[in-house]
Amino acid sequence: MKQFDKIKGLIVAPFTPFDKKGEVDLGPISDYAAMLQKNGLIGVFINGSSGEGYMLTVEERLKLAEKWISVAPEGFKVIVHVGATCIKDSFKMAQHAQEIGAFGTGAMASPFPKAGRVEELVKYCEEIACGAPDLPFYFYHIPALNGVFLPMLPFLKAADGRIPNLAGIKYTFESLYEYNQCMLYENGKFDMLHGQDETILSALVMGGAQGGISGTGSYIGNALVGVIDEYNQGNLEKAVDHQNFAQEVINVIARYRGNIVAGKRIMKLLGLDLGINRTPFQNISDSEEALIKSELEAIDFFTRCNKL
Repeated sequence: MKQFDKIKGLIVAPFTPFDKKGEVDLGPISDYAAMLQKNGLIGVFINGSSGEGYMLTVEERLKLAEKWISVAPEGFKVIVHVGATCIKDSFKMAQHAQEIGAFGTGAMASPFPKAGRVEELVKYCEEIACGAPDLPFYFYHIPALNGVFLPMLPFLKAADGRIPNLAGIKYTFESLYEYNQCMLYENGKFDMLHGQDETILSALVMGGAQGGISGTGSYIGNALVGVIDEYNQGNLEKAVDHQNFAQEVINVIARYRGNIVAGKRIMKLLGLDLGINRTPFQNISDSEEALIKSELEAIDFFTRCNKL
């Protein structure tokens, strides 16, 4: 097994910018990367669920990876999500990520056909990870989106020693018990990147999490970084305040079709317009945007959010 340093800090799963016609717009990405670093984020996990990765062509995903890596500030990590329904596409994207200097690769389980057994999931990841053998590979566990509710501790045990560059899991699921059990496996052998922004403090307290990959970090990354920093400094009351604020923001976006849709429109309110969502997402209307803005103002969002 290869040994990789564990990620310390918060990585963002960014949105993919589209123009008014729904075509990929590479223009805002340089400002996007600079804004994220300015607000304390240490990297990005691109072309995943927040980035509408499964609605992108392979060619679009390759171009997005090239753009993010070309504009990434020094030390800013770019992890490329390469999961796809076609394993050959995934392998190609993993190869490309290694060739252009990505920090790492990752993949969620394919929504179709679904892996029904741990062995099937390990085989899927094995064939993708070997496309970029020198890079750390992170399995992206998000069963709410792809319906693959397989247990992660048996996955780690089965993959251990079989996928040489398996670095860990981006864990976006509600079970803090399972998360902690994975953290404890082989004395913390694998990097468990917490992916539930609403419970990052709980993961810090219970599991000793050091890093995470955030969906809402594009607009409240500074608050989520605040959760981590204040907790590590022993300021639990301040950490709780940041976590409660993050939950208030998440409560707002949950009323307007979630982070991928409402979160992307919030970026426009911050001054970084990333455009529309692709079909089948229902885009935020102007009237809904006004309601979102009003609800965010009520929780002092614009004072505490990320700044350009």
